[in-house]
Amino acid sequence: MSAWRMPSETAPQDRVWMAFPTGGYTLGDTEKEAHAARSTWAAVANAILEFEPVTMVVAPDDVETAARYLDPRVEVLTAGLNDAWMRDIGPSFVLDANKQLGAVDWIFNGWGGQDWAAWDKDSQIAATVTGRTDATHLPSGIVNEGGGIQVDGEGTVLVTETVQLDEGRNPGLTKADIEEELARTIGATHVVWLPRGLTRDSEKFGTRGHVDIVAAIPSPGTLLVHSQQNPEHPDYKVSREIIDFLRTTHDAAGRDWNIIEVPAPETLTDDEGYVDYSYINHLVVNGGVIACSFNDPMDEKALRILADAYPGRRVVSVDARELFARGGGIHCITQQQPTAI
Repeated sequence: MSAWRMPSETAPQDRVWMAFPTGGYTLGDTEKEAHAARSTWAAVANAILEFEPVTMVVAPDDVETAARYLDPRVEVLTAGLNDAWMRDIGPSFVLDANKQLGAVDWIFNGWGGQDWAAWDKDSQIAATVTGRTDATHLPSGIVNEGGGIQVDGEGTVLVTETVQLDEGRNPGLTKADIEEELARTIGATHVVWLPRGLTRDSEKFGTRGHVDIVAAIPSPGTLLVHSQQNPEHPDYKVSREIIDFLRTTHDAAGRDWNIIEVPAPETLTDDEGYVDYSYINHLVVNGGVIACSFNDPMDEKALRILADAYPGRRVVSVDARELFARGGGIHCITQQQPTAI
């Protein structure tokens, strides 16, 4: 049995970690695109501040630029960056039986060595962040990202076969190998292997199927699952398959899931094709939920579902279209640090 366990995202938190967009695909090719990226990342950080502190990793050359966008209360840590997806490049925080903090440092290789990604700097961020905390540094031997796992804090973890078993990430490793490492690092006692992720996320600029836009665990035994309602969208079939599969699974305690379908936005496409807009990709904070909105007719209904799933927490939405245009959402750009003793 591992000494470490990854707590639920609803557990008390000390702060949220983020990274400020610095270049490449995320920042874009024009000043207009760069402004849109910086504004959206800052809007998420500034929303979180209503609930708890935020530390933003900023590349040295971007410190003055970041100051023009961020609330002055955002703490800044300077470090070299390739990109700005803190969920994936930062550590996954865990606690031991004495509530001491640990930080799992997964191997990061640009989401399976994608030809458009660079990761020489991002692969060092988990260690850099860990060094600014009191956490025990826990290096992992597998390639993984924080967006590739969802936990309930009781030993259950959701993963996708297309991520952890990706030949670009962990060639030659079996499910048993991955499960052994998840047990050692995050205390997983029961792994639920989803067959895949959403369509757009499986294309060129995607992660090859991160679970954190597909399903979330708001409380033990309950799943929030992305549900595309329109048969014209390829995720209509994908989400039906995933939901049907999840109905055959259970959590670490043996409970069948109470599955709550969260409808996808009505928006089907953007300039690049079918979107993977998802309300699942939200961040839970102390007393609140920072949720994605899309200026879409479905926003209000989805935010009500989230409010019901997280009783006692105030739901605050941020327009996430600029995030999803770059390959992710609010959960993808944030990483919570649980409270230790």
